[in-house]
Amino acid sequence: MTEQKKWSGNVKTVSTFPPHDTFNKDAETIARIMGSKKVSPKGVGSGIRIIQFFINRAGKNLSEKRINELNKAKAILHERLQRERSHSGRSRRETHVKSSK
Repeated sequence: MTEQKKWSGNVKTVSTFPPHDTFNKDAETIARIMGSKKVSPKGVGSGIRIIQFFINRAGKNLSEKRINELNKAKAILHERLQRERSHSGRSRRETHVKSSK
């Protein structure tokens, strides 16, 4: 019996499976696809983790240019995540202030 070298070879999921060739596109397109509820039902953070998983899994087979593009996509999603968090935080505080008056 041959031993499997990488734990990531056992990962099999269809709930967060991006369309074919997603990671070969430009950063904005990757971010848009990976940020969608269809691909990342648990939210933008899940999309960021999927991109990082892909980078780790592809490893040395990725070119420097491709790694940079994927990291740009992660940065775009991270900015979106920060905006969503700050927006939802404000509305909770505003709701709390209004209800306490």
